[in-house]
Amino acid sequence: MKILVLGGTVFLGRAVARQARDAGHDVVCAARGSSGRPVDGVQFVRVDRDDPGGLDALDGAFDAVVDVGRRPSHVRNAVEALRGRVGHFTFVSSGSVYADTATPGQTVTDAPVMEPAPQGFDDPFADAEAYGRCKVTCEQLVASVADRVFVCRAGLIVGPEDPTGRFDYWVRRAARGGEILAPGEPDDLIQLIDVRDLADWIVRAADRGLAGTFDGIGAPLTRREFHAGLAEGAPSVHTLTWIPQSFLTVREVAPWSGPRSLPLWLPLPEYGGFLSRDATPSIEAGLRVRPLRETVRDTLSGLSEVSHNTGLSNEEEAKLLREWNSR
Repeated sequence: MKILVLGGTVFLGRAVARQARDAGHDVVCAARGSSGRPVDGVQFVRVDRDDPGGLDALDGAFDAVVDVGRRPSHVRNAVEALRGRVGHFTFVSSGSVYADTATPGQTVTDAPVMEPAPQGFDDPFADAEAYGRCKVTCEQLVASVADRVFVCRAGLIVGPEDPTGRFDYWVRRAARGGEILAPGEPDDLIQLIDVRDLADWIVRAADRGLAGTFDGIGAPLTRREFHAGLAEGAPSVHTLTWIPQSFLTVREVAPWSGPRSLPLWLPLPEYGGFLSRDATPSIEAGLRVRPLRETVRDTLSGLSEVSHNTGLSNEEEAKLLREWNSR
């Protein structure tokens, strides 16, 4: 197949380009090239998606297109530029499109989504809901670009080359060992997908002509299982100290990401559905998920010294542990 990746220079886009190349496909990556470099062995076309005619440099037809866009204007321009020249179109959306984050076990068939962004709105980071609403708009825009459209609502993507540092925090922490602060309860759920598994599914979906809307996420794990996978992939001498949400919230530990946070932890019950979606339809549609220990091991081997400014510092974690243990 001739596959066009709109992006292809950062994290998932790079993983898709690499997977498609390794599968023997003819790969074209179109991006500004300012956020990263394309993988070796693919054709790179420099484009500016802010320009309505920015994709004019892309000639001919494509068997498959993969777009990871988040600005409605970028996706709208791509749809207009590529209409009639695409066999299969994958739009990588997000689990952030869902309006109900509290109900566990939802699927794409029963989960309500947010309202689309207002007409002309184009800033996915303007406020807490903007990203999800922009992605909803993008999903609607791609509905008619090709005969076969695959909307992949990606969940928490982790693994090598993750630019966010959220998963890296836990890999580093597991490898360091000692007393580890584990947030919440051991049976709380967490849900993620290795970037390489998601890329593999996207490429195979294009090859098979998969159409429809699916969640791009693996089956939920308990936090106990999550930490067991960390221990297998990044072995160390350590103990886990489980600290409940109420204690962390009072001490202003932030959820999910950012400074003084515990990455991948979200408050319950309001986010009880965000990391507990039913992945059965996606697995039945061909998603294959590797063991967590492999993702941890490979992430550990590729860790850089770059600071992502997310998570607890050693001193912050130690102070919280002392306060908990001395109560």
